Amino acid sequence: MVTQTQTQTILPSYLQGTWWTPQDPGGVTEVLDASTGEVVTCVSTQGLDLRAAVDFARTTGQRSLGESTLHERALLLKQLAQYLTEHKQVLYDVSYRTGSTLKDHFFDVDGGIGTLFTFSSKGRRELPNANVIIDGSVEQLSKDGSFLGEHVYSRMPGVAVQINAFNFPVWGFLEKFAPSFLAGMPTIVKPATPTGYVTEACVRLMVDSGILPEGSLQLISGSARELLDHLDYRDHVAFTGSAGTARTLRNHDNVIHGGVRFTAETDSLNAAILAPDATVDTPEFEAFIKAVFVEITSKAGQKCTAIRRVIVPQDLVEDVVAAVAERVRQKVVIGDPRAEGVTMGALASKEQQAEVRGAVERLVAAGGAVRLGGPEADTGDADAETGAFFPVTVLSFENPRTPEVHFVEAFGPVTSVLGYLDVDDAVHLAALGGGSLVATVCTNDGPTAARFAAGISAHHGRVHYLNRQDARTSTGHGSPMPHLIHGGPGRAGGGEELGGIRGVKHYMQRTALQGPPDILTAITGVWYAGATARTVTRQSAEDGTGMHPFRKSLADLRIGDQFASQLRTVTLQDITDFATTTGDTFYAHTDEDAATANPFFPRRVAHGYLLVSWAAGLFVDPAPGPVLANYGLENLRFITPVTYDDEIRVTLTAKQITPRVTDEYGEVRWDAVLHNQHEEIVATYDVLTLVAKTWPAG
Repeated sequence: MVTQTQTQTILPSYLQGTWWTPQDPGGVTEVLDASTGEVVTCVSTQGLDLRAAVDFARTTGQRSLGESTLHERALLLKQLAQYLTEHKQVLYDVSYRTGSTLKDHFFDVDGGIGTLFTFSSKGRRELPNANVIIDGSVEQLSKDGSFLGEHVYSRMPGVAVQINAFNFPVWGFLEKFAPSFLAGMPTIVKPATPTGYVTEACVRLMVDSGILPEGSLQLISGSARELLDHLDYRDHVAFTGSAGTARTLRNHDNVIHGGVRFTAETDSLNAAILAPDATVDTPEFEAFIKAVFVEITSKAGQKCTAIRRVIVPQDLVEDVVAAVAERVRQKVVIGDPRAEGVTMGALASKEQQAEVRGAVERLVAAGGAVRLGGPEADTGDADAETGAFFPVTVLSFENPRTPEVHFVEAFGPVTSVLGYLDVDDAVHLAALGGGSLVATVCTNDGPTAARFAAGISAHHGRVHYLNRQDARTSTGHGSPMPHLIHGGPGRAGGGEELGGIRGVKHYMQRTALQGPPDILTAITGVWYAGATARTVTRQSAEDGTGMHPFRKSLADLRIGDQFASQLRTVTLQDITDFATTTGDTFYAHTDEDAATANPFFPRRVAHGYLLVSWAAGLFVDPAPGPVLANYGLENLRFITPVTYDDEIRVTLTAKQITPRVTDEYGEVRWDAVLHNQHEEIVATYDVLTLVAKTWPAG
C-alpha cells in the first residue's frame, strides 16, 4: 500500500510539455541515499501514456526543431550549457546523494555541460547553416555532367530514445542529447532509477531556462518497459547498461523486424597495459600507477571505462600491486561525500553493493588472490551496512588466462593485476576481454606502441597512450571526449557515441541523391558545376550592366553568382621572375632540358602557386566592400601544366553561403576553376572568404 508520504515524493516525469506524476501510483519504488540509506524519492509510472509521448515527439518536437537550422540549434546548445553552468551547484548538491564526491561531480556534471559546449562549437564550425549535410564528393554519372550523384544526411522524422545507466546521470544524458538535438531529433530520456532524480533535476533546469523548443525533450522517471512497442524505423534507441539488458532490447520485435535503430554501450573489462620499457625507474611507471588508481577510485569505480584488468610484465606484478596499494592507503578515505576529508563515496545503491560483492566472490573463487580490500575488508568510519560502501579491492591471478577475470565485471572499486611474458602475450590477454571501450598502453617506445596498436586496436573503441610527454596533459584513460568516439566492439556493445560530428550523423539518414545539377543545388544549397549561373565579366561590371559578386553582401549574394575573367598570357619572364623572387627554383620551372625530359611537362612550366596568385588578380575586386577577408583555400588540384605563351582564365562561382548566427558576417565558399586557351581545366579549388551580411555594414 502506498502511503501519503510516498505519494507526495513521487519523482515527476516531464511529458508533452508538462510535469506529470501518477494520480493513483502503483508499483512504487523507493530510491535511497547511497550513503545514509534515507529515502530520497519514490518512482512510479503507473498510468503513463508512452504512445502519446512518442507521438508528441514525432509531431510537436519534430516541427519545432525543424524550424531551426543546424547552426541555430548549435547556438541553443551553447545557451543551455551556459544556463546549466550558472546553476550547476543545484546538480552538485543533489548528486552527493548518489555517493559521488565533488571530484566525481566534475566528471558527471561539468563533463556533461562541456559536451554541450563542444557540440555547439563543432556544429557552428563544421556544419552548414542548413538542415542537409553533404557527405563526400559529387559523383559524375554522365559524360556531359547533366546527371550527378551525391550523398546527403537529413533529419530523421522520429524520436531519439535514450535508456541510461545509473553511474552518470548528467553526462550520460547530455552526451546523447547534444548530438541528437543538433541533428534535429527530439529526445525521450529514461534514466536509471537509482540516480534518476539527478537527471530530473537537470531536465528541470533545462525546462526552466525557456531555451528548449517545444517537444524537444521529454523525461520518463521510472519504468518504461513498453516504450519500444511504440517505436519503428523512424526512431533511434541509444542504450547504456548491461550486456544482458542490451540483448533483451535487441531482440525486441520492433528492433528485429520494425527497423528501430539500436545502439548500445555495455559491459567492458577495460585494460591498462604497462609496456616492457616502462620499468619501475621510469616516469611511465609512476604515470601508470596514478592512472590505475584514478580509474578504480573515481565514482567508486562505477565507470564503464574503469580499468578492470591491469596487464603488466610478469616480473613487475608485485611492484605494481604494492604501488597501487600504497597509493590507496595514502589517498583514499571512504565515507559520505558530504563529509570533510572523504575522497571516495558509496556505490549508487545497496543492490549495486551486493552485485559488486558477488562479482568479487566469483573472482576469488576462480583463483583470485585478494591483495587489498576484499568483500570482508573494513571500510573505516563508513558504515557498509547502512550505506552502499565498498572497499578498494585489488586481486591478482597466478593464471592470467583464468576465464573469469576476462568475463566477470565487478562494477565498483575493483581491479585485477595480471602478468604477461612478452608483447604478444599482453596483446592476447587484452583481447580476451571480448571487446572493450578503451585500453591504456603506457610506453615511451614508438615501435612498441605500434605493435600494441596493430594487436589491440580491433578489440577496442579507443586506445589511450600514456608516457612522460602527455602524462600532465592527458585527459585520462576513463574520460570519453566529445571529439572522439565512445564505444567499442563485441562485449562493449558495438556502438559509437560522441565522435564529434560523427555523433550527429548517427541521428540522421544518409541518402544517395541522383539528378541534374540544378536539382541537387536546390536540395543541398551548394552549387554544382553545370547548374544555373548568373555570370558577370570584368567588362559588364565596369559598364554597369552587371555587379561583381565581390560587391554583394550576404543579403544580395546568391548561390550561382559567378565572375568570369579575361585571358592572361604567361611569359617565360613571368616564370623566371617568380622563381627568383620566391626561391622556388625547382628544375621544372628553371631548366628547359630537364623539364622537357619530364614526362609530365611539355617544357618549362609555370608554378602552380603563380597561377593561383594570378587567378586572384583576375577575379578580385580591389575596392573596400562586403568581402572582408580571404581565410584559405581548400581542395586545390593542379590538373594541366601551363607553359610560357599559354593563356589562363578563371571562373569564380558562389558555391555555398553560410551566415553565422552570432556575427554580422558569414562564410562564402567559391568554386574556382582555371582554364587555358584550349578550354582545358588547369586547376580547381575552393576559395574561402568572410563576407558581411549587409553593406555598408550595419
